[in-house]
Amino acid sequence: MFSDSQMLEISTYGLNIESVEKQIERFKTGFPTIHITQTATKDNGILYFDEKEALKFAKLFDKKKKRKKIVKFVPASGAATRMFKMLYSMLETYDGSEASYKKLFSDTSLHSPYGFIENIKKFAFYPQLSQLLEKDGYSIETLLQTKDYKPILTYILTEKGLNYGNLPKGLLLFHSYGNEQRTALEEHLVEGALYAKNHNKDVHIHFTVSPEFMQGFKSKVAETKSGYQELYEVKYYTDYSVQKTSTDTIAVNIDNTPFINSDGSLLFRPAGHGALIENLNDLDFDIIFIKNIDNVVPDSQKNSTVLYKKVLGGILLHYQATIFKFYDKISHSKHLSDKRFRNVTKFLTEELQFKFPEGFESWPRNDCKDYILGILNRPIRVCGMVKNEGEPGGGPFFVLEKDGSQTLQIIEKAQIDTKNKEQLEILTASTHFNPVDLVCGVKDAQGKKFNLTEFVDNDSGIITTKSKDGKELKALELPGLWNGAMANWNTIFVEVPINTFNPVKEVTDLLRTEHLQ
Repeated sequence: MFSDSQMLEISTYGLNIESVEKQIERFKTGFPTIHITQTATKDNGILYFDEKEALKFAKLFDKKKKRKKIVKFVPASGAATRMFKMLYSMLETYDGSEASYKKLFSDTSLHSPYGFIENIKKFAFYPQLSQLLEKDGYSIETLLQTKDYKPILTYILTEKGLNYGNLPKGLLLFHSYGNEQRTALEEHLVEGALYAKNHNKDVHIHFTVSPEFMQGFKSKVAETKSGYQELYEVKYYTDYSVQKTSTDTIAVNIDNTPFINSDGSLLFRPAGHGALIENLNDLDFDIIFIKNIDNVVPDSQKNSTVLYKKVLGGILLHYQATIFKFYDKISHSKHLSDKRFRNVTKFLTEELQFKFPEGFESWPRNDCKDYILGILNRPIRVCGMVKNEGEPGGGPFFVLEKDGSQTLQIIEKAQIDTKNKEQLEILTASTHFNPVDLVCGVKDAQGKKFNLTEFVDNDSGIITTKSKDGKELKALELPGLWNGAMANWNTIFVEVPINTFNPVKEVTDLLRTEHLQ
């Protein structure tokens, strides 16, 4: 199927012929859809704790974390281009005429061109933008008064000014503090000091970045970390990784033959955030906090975020201790007694919400023992879940597994057969969504690190249609990091307040009250 030069190309990506052929076969067969049995809701799959109970778990985390190695893992790849989609459209369509102005500014909502221009002085990047324009002979005040918006937009988006259209979100100024402004990256440094410091006041933060932005991240950390170290009396250890090329997937034509670039080479594409399971697997820590780069708030709003990160951490340590205790006792006993069988199955069904295959109780006791040990001996994740208020994102569901058991999973709409009326009804009944707020325990009862790649559901990727050079192609996305890549982990869902979720998907999200000091 492949020429000698193409085979060489495959090996330079760190791939082998067999895995690429498997990918091509997957394009032909497709991925099986996930079968959801019911939506996870409060008290049926999602735990809920009142303030008193929440504080108890936060205190438990502060007490027990002393012996643990903690890291904050922040996926931060990709440019912020989509965040400025509206501004690009304005730059393209606005010509300064009255007709153009009326057309563009008829909508006066916050997330509109009007909302952006009307509130431009509230953005943390406004002072820097003003200075850059002034340096080149423009007055931003005059430009605003005369409705001459093109230079303003050009200086926001391009290398003439801030170059925000080509930078990652982590390097954009998000929040103002009087005369100072902070990038999203800096807000993560601050967060790390508030809930992820180790017993000796070390704060480990790992950013996954695109190769072209690596230096920008390193420079920003080098420039700012000493101030935060002094302010919070901590020491930062930041490290970085890029998505491995060995996780890239081949692109194919619509007829499932390899897509060939104009220079005769094969086309490989990054396979989505699920590939980051490899980066996560390279870390050697007891507790890993995961949160997206754009979900940060200014200091005045941080209390709830910090509290609930500790709550999730406390829940992880609480349940992990019970799991380890059961695993130790069962693995070291010759037979699984009736009493222990009752206790462990009660814990797994009532506490971890695991549903055993039908007829499990009548299996030979040794088979039950092996099966239970297999469930206990897995990585564990505690995932914050937010009440669904129209925000996009995957949701928490019970999923039917191949062996007849049912487990808690974070499922995207694209993974479900929406043509099936019953599946669609379960999907639309969803009450919560995934804000990407995870705390993970990745070591076993003996303190040995799990190989996380062994717990991926390789049958849960997604095939999408894209285009390149005007030609349509099909692309293969690996199972998402918090979807199929963690499908065989033990999962606990916990309701967290909506005010812990404040992502910046478009530039005007920075005008929401949660992002203004």
